[in-house]
Amino acid sequence: MGAAYFYHLTRKPMPETLMVLLEKARGAGWAIAVRGQDPDRMTWLDDALWLGSDDSFLAHGLAGGPHDALQPILLTATAQAANDPKCLMSVDGAGVEAEEVQALERVCILFDGNDMQAVQRAREQWKALTGAGCKAQYWSEESGRWEKKAEA
Repeated sequence: MGAAYFYHLTRKPMPETLMVLLEKARGAGWAIAVRGQDPDRMTWLDDALWLGSDDSFLAHGLAGGPHDALQPILLTATAQAANDPKCLMSVDGAGVEAEEVQALERVCILFDGNDMQAVQRAREQWKALTGAGCKAQYWSEESGRWEKKAEA
């Protein structure tokens, strides 16, 4: 049974935080699905990951290619991921089901703390997932470094 980790972004942009989390998840040996809601936004994120820092390279692909099942990191705007992920990273308010949290090693939900609609969506997700019995942690970077603020 996995857990949902909520990341309240207030200082660093989502692609930068996502890259750090992706590196950690790959370090654990997990295949990862990055789920968004808008295909155009996922294409933008694909470009942002390719243009990441000079000292790291994250092999990944955008869903819909011929080698989706082989991708260590697959960016998708749907609930299905062909790469058999062990970790799901939800961005831009993409939905996550309790069954997914329980079946995967880790689910990371990244949300923009400067967007009140995104904060409200994250609160709703927290209530739904913890209400369904999922383990969850809430992390904030408000102090300038990541700190765990709540656990359920």
